Amino acid sequence: MATNKHATIRYHALDRCFSNYGRKFFIEDLIIACNEAIYEFAGVEDGVKRRQVFDDITFMESEQGWSIPLQRFKEGKRVYYRYSDKSFSIKSQGINQTEAEQLKETLTILTRFKGLPQFEWIEEMQIRLEDTFKLEGNNQSSVGFEQNPFLKGLSHFTGIFNAIQYEKALKISYQGYRQETPTQIILHPWYLKQYNNRWFLFGLNEDYKSITNFALDRIIEFEESKTKFQKNEKVNFDEYFDDVVGVTVKRDAPIEKLLIKLSKEIWPYIESKPLHGSQKIKSRTETEVLIELVVQINHELISLLFSYMDAIEVIEPENLRERFKRLSETVYKKYI
Repeated sequence: MATNKHATIRYHALDRCFSNYGRKFFIEDLIIACNEAIYEFAGVEDGVKRRQVFDDITFMESEQGWSIPLQRFKEGKRVYYRYSDKSFSIKSQGINQTEAEQLKETLTILTRFKGLPQFEWIEEMQIRLEDTFKLEGNNQSSVGFEQNPFLKGLSHFTGIFNAIQYEKALKISYQGYRQETPTQIILHPWYLKQYNNRWFLFGLNEDYKSITNFALDRIIEFEESKTKFQKNEKVNFDEYFDDVVGVTVKRDAPIEKLLIKLSKEIWPYIESKPLHGSQKIKSRTETEVLIELVVQINHELISLLFSYMDAIEVIEPENLRERFKRLSETVYKKYI
């Protein structure tokens, strides 16, 4: 069975070919039909090969697929393909075993949102889908996602999510942890991101004309603003956080090269769970490993590194090394 993201597009393209009694579809024609369908749907030239189409046909004929009634007709040295039953189409069949498994996996992922306000419908939808498609129901979850249903600000999630979807500017009352009183902000909401079990809202701050992030648990209240919504036409949030740990992206801060020495005891953990995507080994001995990170230095990075304080040493840059020295001295004084 093909597992790539264009498999379903190919299956339906082949289904249309096999159902077409007005034309003979040889393997070359099936390849063209699959490539054209992918290009029409995704705008990419997938380059489907003969072997892929033969594998797709094998899957469609199997019980895991749709058990299609496919006939092969020889014409000289060539073969064309056609359904023996003119009325057959995979569109008229129930979901197959593979689709059922994919649906069950999707339902499992959706349960992650159960703890969020106004997402109670997910549990009801899960029961209805299990009943409709005869999926094996299992009310006991076998996958645990990190989530804190008691986190302040979760009640804001649905309203903010809808504001992003329906492109509505918001007037937000926000109180940072260092602020004594809330401030009022007009924000054009663009993106929600979860980090360290907290949710953060990103958008264009009307006052500063720049991207700002707000922790949902620090939002006191919000309402729709009459300000005309400004769409996000510049920021690709799939790439926006590439150079940072966490959610704080400083507009003018440089991307710096960090050298960090790790003890041999902590290295297996850091190797399997890198501190950042840029992590690479510079050198290693029997007792330690020297790694390099290329990142923007922010609060989240410092907190992450400090959590491994007894097992790491910041070598470069010098200003970060000095900062950790001061932090270490402060901690030490508390325990003497």
